[in-house]
Amino acid sequence: MSKAPLMPVEDALDQLLGMANEQGLAESEVLALDDARGRVLASDLVATLDLPPWPNSAMDGYALNLADLHRQPLKVSQKVYAGLAPDTLLPGTCARIFTGAPLPPGATCVEMQENVEVLEDGRVRFLQPLKAGQNIRGQGQENRVGDILLRAGKRLGPFELAVAAGQGLAQLHVVRRPRVALLSTGDELVEPGQPLRPGSIYNSNRVLLGHWLRELGCEVIDAGILPDRPAQTRLKLEQLQVSADLILTTGGVSAGDADCLGQVLRDSGKPLLWKLAIKPGKPLTVGHFGTVPVIGLPGNPTSALVTFGLLARPYLLRVQGVEDVTPLSFTVNAGFDWHKAGSRREYLRVKLEAGHAVLYPNQSSGVLLGATWADGLVEIPEHSTHNLGDPLRFIPFNELF
Repeated sequence: MSKAPLMPVEDALDQLLGMANEQGLAESEVLALDDARGRVLASDLVATLDLPPWPNSAMDGYALNLADLHRQPLKVSQKVYAGLAPDTLLPGTCARIFTGAPLPPGATCVEMQENVEVLEDGRVRFLQPLKAGQNIRGQGQENRVGDILLRAGKRLGPFELAVAAGQGLAQLHVVRRPRVALLSTGDELVEPGQPLRPGSIYNSNRVLLGHWLRELGCEVIDAGILPDRPAQTRLKLEQLQVSADLILTTGGVSAGDADCLGQVLRDSGKPLLWKLAIKPGKPLTVGHFGTVPVIGLPGNPTSALVTFGLLARPYLLRVQGVEDVTPLSFTVNAGFDWHKAGSRREYLRVKLEAGHAVLYPNQSSGVLLGATWADGLVEIPEHSTHNLGDPLRFIPFNELF
C-alpha cells in the first residue's frame, strides 16, 4: 500500500484559514485604549472629528494675508500660541504664530521666522517670495468627519491606538480573546522548577507558546502535561472542549506507539490534515474533537516554533477577524551553499550579516537555542539547491511575534 503524499504548506494554510473563517469569533467587548494593544478591532473606526480641526501653522513664524504684503513692514497685532483661539487678523498687520497654533481668520499664509527681519520698532519685513497656503496645515488634511480610519479586523498597535486617541476615543470595541487550551503531551516532560527524573526533559514549549499566544491576544488555558495514555488523552480533550475555542497541543502527533494525541484524533475526532511537506514540522496534525478545533504541533521545540509561526499564528489571527495574516518577508542573499534538494520545504534559522543570511550551525529541530541567535527564517523551496549569493525569502522573527 503506497503512502499518502505529504500536504504542501500552502494547502495546509488554506485549510486552516477556511476553518478559521467558519469558526470566526462574533462576540466583542469594550476596552480602554491602554488595555487594547494587540487586540483586534470589532467594528470600523469612523472619524467624528476633522483632523486638524482647524487650519494651523506648520512653523514658528508669522501669519499674514498676502494682499497686505505690499504694505510691509507689517505691525505684529497678536501672538498666537498652540491651544489658544486667535482673533481675526487686522488689515495691514501680521500675527506672531507658533507651530500647531490655529491660523487667525483672514490670514492666508505663514512664513517661517528664519525668513523674516524684525525691525527695531517691532514691525517685520518678509525676505522671500510667499504664496497662498504656505506652511499651513489645512482643516481635515489628515481626515474628514465620516472617513473610515481603521477597518474592522485591524490589529491594534501603538499607531492605531494613537489614531483612536486623536479622535478623542478612550475606549474601543474589540473582538473577544480566543480561549486557547494549551496542552503539553509526553511522559518525558517536567515543568521548570521540578527535579528531573531519569530520561526526562524540561517543558520549554509551554513557555514559548504561552507567551506567543498572549502576544496574539489570546486567553490561555494552561492544561498542563498529559501522559502518553490514550484513555487519559481522550478524557482530557472531552474536558477541554467545554471551555476552549481551540485546543493547541505539543507532541504526540506522529505515528509512534506513544503518540496518543494523533491516534485519538484519528480514531475519535475529525482529522483535517496530517503530515506536511515541511521541515521541521512534518507531523503537524489538525482536526476537531467534537466541535472544537485541535491543532497538534510537533514536540520538538523548533518544529513547534516553525509550525506555530507559519500555520497556527495565521489561524488565530483570522479567527479574530484579521484579513491579512501573511507575515511580511523580503529577499536576502544566501550566505551559504545548499546542495541538498529535499522533498519538503525547509525553514532554516539564520542571522543577517552584511545583507547575507548566515546559517546557525545546528539546524536540528530539537535545538531551540538557535532561535535566540537568529534574526528569522529563510525558506528553501522543495526540490531546490542554492549557491552562495542566491536570493531567498526571509521571514523576520519580529514579524511572527
